[in-house]
Amino acid sequence: MTDVIIPNVGRDEAAPQNADLRAAAMRPVLETPRWWWPSIAVLTVIVLGGIAAWVYQVANGLGTAGYSDGAFWAIYEANLVTFIGVSYGGAVVSAILRLTHAGWRAPLTRIAEATALVTLPIGMVFIIPHLGDPSRIWELVWPPYWNLTSPILWDFFAVSTYLLATIVFFYLPLVPDAAIALERFEDEPPSKRVKVRKSLYRVLVGRFGGTPYERRRLNGAIGLIAIMIIPMAVSVHSVLSFAFASSSRAGYMETILPVYFVVAALYSGVALVVLTVAASRKLFHLEAFVTPRHFVRLGFLMIAFGAAYLYLTFTEYLIDGYSGTAGASAWVYQIVAGRYAIPFWIYFVAGGIAPLFIMMFRRFRTTSGVVVASFLVVAALWIKRLVIVIPPATEPLVNSPLAKGGVLAGNWGTYHFTWVPISITIAATAAIPLLLLVVFRFVPILSMAEMEEIAEGHEESDYQEVGA
Repeated sequence: MTDVIIPNVGRDEAAPQNADLRAAAMRPVLETPRWWWPSIAVLTVIVLGGIAAWVYQVANGLGTAGYSDGAFWAIYEANLVTFIGVSYGGAVVSAILRLTHAGWRAPLTRIAEATALVTLPIGMVFIIPHLGDPSRIWELVWPPYWNLTSPILWDFFAVSTYLLATIVFFYLPLVPDAAIALERFEDEPPSKRVKVRKSLYRVLVGRFGGTPYERRRLNGAIGLIAIMIIPMAVSVHSVLSFAFASSSRAGYMETILPVYFVVAALYSGVALVVLTVAASRKLFHLEAFVTPRHFVRLGFLMIAFGAAYLYLTFTEYLIDGYSGTAGASAWVYQIVAGRYAIPFWIYFVAGGIAPLFIMMFRRFRTTSGVVVASFLVVAALWIKRLVIVIPPATEPLVNSPLAKGGVLAGNWGTYHFTWVPISITIAATAAIPLLLLVVFRFVPILSMAEMEEIAEGHEESDYQEVGA
């Protein structure tokens, strides 16, 4: 009889040997699958197409993107909220799982943190097409132009600070893995690729020697950043909502928006982590480490946020509709039964009811079921951001609901999608897998040191010793 360490969720999740773990974690770095370069080429072409569309918009004005006096905010603002939101979900979920010492988190943390790292700057970039004239970005970064009364300026400060924290949160757990990877590359034949990666790993490792004292200090620093990143992320999406809530338009002027935005970010963020983990598991053959149990647990976490988001949606529309005030009633009518009813009910069914239905029944509660539910959530929450942004921006302030027949009158503005914002949105979406493929070409896709530490019982977790 010997003692082995297995997770208490079942023998099928017993930690594989360290050699197998390190081989799987380093596979994207050491091997180039046949699909890698074609994928990089296709995604790069899509991104370049989005850049070309933005250049066309700069040359011809925001009218080419469908903006007008009748619709001054639309798809770029929805994209800004969406991409920053999903980054928030990845970082906070990883932070929460670290702080609660959930042992099952270990194969997921690197992928979740990388997802947060690449989606946040993509979301920040949407402020450039939103401004129209790219030279106006100096008004955000150059102090003489600062308008300290503008919520957009404070949102820029909050997001920039959060980006720095996300970079640190990604880097610190990478330090011991970089040391392992550097040792692994010592056995590789010398080549330009090997030299580049060895130089990178030396920079990442720094003076870290892997002693127990250094590991304790590093784990303490990771825990501190995990504690800090949660309120920072909450503040980012709260401040982001202030740009809407501080306006005087019905539909934007909502005190519930900060909480609404935060919960939506968590909901869609967990869903995107599920999709990223599923794709990474399939492409890089991580089935021995990322099991169906991981997807089910992430699915339950996602649905908890989804139920809260449905409650907040019901609360917002109920209060505004029941209040009977002209502007609020007109806005609710247009969303629930008017011109924006179709996208709203698509969100409600696909992003609210369907994921709950999938997770409710055991027969659908599979890896495929959770992935389908996550895809519906990501797509539906983007549609919901459009429903949040566009209706109040198209409401007329003259001859609006206060005028005769205002609620039903056809005097609302309209927004028409054009090829320009569609191309930019698709390019931003393609940039996520493109950047992730590049990141995992240089860093291990699994947190090797963390998984080995948990398997050895050096961290409180749901791992236990049993006789075998």
